[in-house]
Amino acid sequence: MPTLASALAAGPVVLDGGLSTELESRGHDVTSALWSARLLRDDPAAVVAAHAAFAAAGAQVATTASYQATFAGFAAAGIDGAEARRLMTRSVRLAREGAPDGWVAASVGPYGAFLADGSEYTGGYVPDLTVADLRGFHRPRLEVLADAGADVLACETLPAAAEVEALLAELADLGVPAWLSLTVVLDDAGVPRTRRGERLADVAALARDADAVIAVGVNCTDPATVPAAVAVAAAASGKPGVAYPNSGERWDAAARRWTGQPGVGDVDGWLAAGARLVGGCCRVRPDDVRTIADAVR
Repeated sequence: MPTLASALAAGPVVLDGGLSTELESRGHDVTSALWSARLLRDDPAAVVAAHAAFAAAGAQVATTASYQATFAGFAAAGIDGAEARRLMTRSVRLAREGAPDGWVAASVGPYGAFLADGSEYTGGYVPDLTVADLRGFHRPRLEVLADAGADVLACETLPAAAEVEALLAELADLGVPAWLSLTVVLDDAGVPRTRRGERLADVAALARDADAVIAVGVNCTDPATVPAAVAVAAAASGKPGVAYPNSGERWDAAARRWTGQPGVGDVDGWLAAGARLVGGCCRVRPDDVRTIADAVR
């Protein structure tokens, strides 16, 4: 099987959708601070089944249930370091089991995911946390997921330049393929910006000389922002684009619910803007991934 980087050179690759959304739709409780990572311990078969559903719909990449799997998060739930390591490693194995014919992307969520308070949509923990602090937070999990045999590390839902800097430094030391995906908004002038307000072009440019990074783009954002954001990210980074937005609904962090109307978005527009990894994030189900796969074909 070719590497994911070499496959991107040949054409677009289809990602999966919202793993936690799919698990919740199947009746599983993902409301704890561990989110879908709880099921790595409590119901691993459910995780395999969700991965398999996306693969059957045409997803070529299975993204692990490790977005909120961190040593600090597991410790807060009473899970010691050895068990945390085992569960993170298990996330890769379960994805491989559910989607044996594709690539496995190990999800690396931002520091805000550990906080479980919606701050991945604000980046409010920066600048209180420095690049050095963020490097120290991410390093242990990156090492475990790399050692577990993931094909690529999906560093995703990043809200701030400081976290991108931290991850780039750690990825350079690891030498494992990764993609970087930010959560962004368009300002009043239509300029894509991180949730902290930095210009996406400036942040994406940080990855231009990063050999480990195979793609740069956006996820967990409004589909309408994708064409402009991916075009900027791809041009500034010199890398293929990655795009896996939400369903178009919006998350109300205070009320802890989704509002608005769902929809896949303009997949042709994402591809035209330079996206080569395309899929969905929150609220995107297997049927939606099938629609995306059909558009790619």
